[in-house]
Amino acid sequence: MAPRVLLCGADVVLPDRVASNLTVVIEGDRIVDLVAGPRDAGPGEVRHDLSGHIIVPGFIDVHVHGVLGVDVMDNASSVRAVAKQLPRFGVTAFCPTSVACSPETLASFLAAVADARMQRDPKSARVLPAHLESAYINPDYRGAQPLEWLLTGEKKTSGGFLSPDIGIFTMAPEIPGGMDLLRAARAAGVRVSLGHSGATYEQAIEAIEAGARHATHLFNRMSPMTHRDPGLVGAVLEREDVAAEIIGDGFHVHPAVARVAIAAKGRSRVMAITDGTAGSGLPRGACATLGGRRITVGDTATLDDGTFAGSVATMDKVFGVLVARAGQSLVDAATLCATTPARELGLTTQGAIVTGHMADLTVLTASLQVAQTWVAGVRTMKQEPMNHEPS
Repeated sequence: MAPRVLLCGADVVLPDRVASNLTVVIEGDRIVDLVAGPRDAGPGEVRHDLSGHIIVPGFIDVHVHGVLGVDVMDNASSVRAVAKQLPRFGVTAFCPTSVACSPETLASFLAAVADARMQRDPKSARVLPAHLESAYINPDYRGAQPLEWLLTGEKKTSGGFLSPDIGIFTMAPEIPGGMDLLRAARAAGVRVSLGHSGATYEQAIEAIEAGARHATHLFNRMSPMTHRDPGLVGAVLEREDVAAEIIGDGFHVHPAVARVAIAAKGRSRVMAITDGTAGSGLPRGACATLGGRRITVGDTATLDDGTFAGSVATMDKVFGVLVARAGQSLVDAATLCATTPARELGLTTQGAIVTGHMADLTVLTASLQVAQTWVAGVRTMKQEPMNHEPS
């Protein structure tokens, strides 16, 4: 049997507070105890001294296209490759996210997601059902989505939402046939997200009443809010039954605006995301691809014509932006980066450090750099020497 693991001496970010000098006890893939103060390793136990560090629940990114030069849609092994790299940025679970593409490419992508979910590498992040940033969006709000693959809801394929590997479906309710498409997705149990949309406030409310419960990268590529015309943004901010993504790179949404949105909706209704691309983690000026098209790394990822094409952020950087620039406490940032995404996706034993939950943990330095990542009680990544004391 694998030894019990004792993570000792760190500040631990619990759902309601930061507990100093707490020992997190891991047995198998679960957190089995939280003990005040240090503990010596007993028989069958391994102790890690994490003094001076911070333990937070493992980050869950519900919207990520790639990292370190790999796009999840590149080939059959790309989803696995991204899953292997994400723990170095503190991510323990993620939704591989598509762009609009041909039916054949989409089928190949979903097959790769299914394969990665069926046989998880224990040293990799968990692969969650895919987020389809889909073909059913408003062309006027497409951003970097390829125009040639955009469709209307009238062209939907019957039964197309029945794959268990589709988790989130981004769409614009105002396109022709959009509301019928929304209802079909909901009937299949898929989480519908409003995004890349020019919906009016009234159209957005109709979509929410029909079951939309998610908003894709709030503020970006959607009808804006003014004091006389609230638009899609106003509807999402108003309705408590919708959880909103916010890109936390500090560029797509100004930290002050992010802070206002979080205050308006509450941290339990906001999910911090990267909208990360294959350019994430690469140096400035590097090139990668998004759905087969070239992007260049700068403050954000951009197409050759300068269009924003997702971010180049990683979740550790998002966590840091929330704390340093958006006025969030460590507990608040952990809620935004882990707890709320887990709850919204129905991951009932992830997203918080509590007894009985999965041992999905991110260990940060005092400067919020990732030092270790644990997935299901297995240390998947270590960036600096740690005191490792076997019994």
